[in-house]
Amino acid sequence: MWLVIGLGNPGRKYESTRHNAGFLVADRLAARAREACDKAQFGALTARVRVGAHDVVLAKPQGFMNLSGQPAISLRGYYKLTVADVIVVHDDLDIPFGQVRVKVGGGHGGHNGLRDISAKFGGDGNYVRVRFGVNRPPEGWDTADYVLTGWSKAEQLELDGLVEQAANAVELVILKGAAAAMNTINQRPKV
Repeated sequence: MWLVIGLGNPGRKYESTRHNAGFLVADRLAARAREACDKAQFGALTARVRVGAHDVVLAKPQGFMNLSGQPAISLRGYYKLTVADVIVVHDDLDIPFGQVRVKVGGGHGGHNGLRDISAKFGGDGNYVRVRFGVNRPPEGWDTADYVLTGWSKAEQLELDGLVEQAANAVELVILKGAAAAMNTINQRPKV
């Protein structure tokens, strides 16, 4: 079994912001299985789906981003999963918009959702991350303000395809493992 945690902030005010990329991917994965992340469970909205032969719990924590850890650890404990059974999908400022990356472990890079999850996991950040590139903020912008703004019109044109790509990355981790997903997804076009 796998636990896929899509990070975001609850409420209509935030639903179309960069910080909610993880929610978009969780919803896409649920829709592929003709489900919805709408079951309240341990402070998250969840759905139970199948990916190939694997049971998967999709979760969208409903506290704000910096409170994502408690639903994550509660769901992990309830389903008796290890850190290696967890995939976290999140926005990433260090990756250009239009790119998705897969990574295992590492620091939080200033991302408050990852920081809280790793802290609740006892400092163990060795879970899989599907990183959804949102770019760095323009010069002079506060990072927190930037991730809480909506997508530009140009970004909106590409957004659906990128959500699809990130959902594919999650499924690839589940079906083939993190190493295979990294080898496939993290390929950069040759210049």
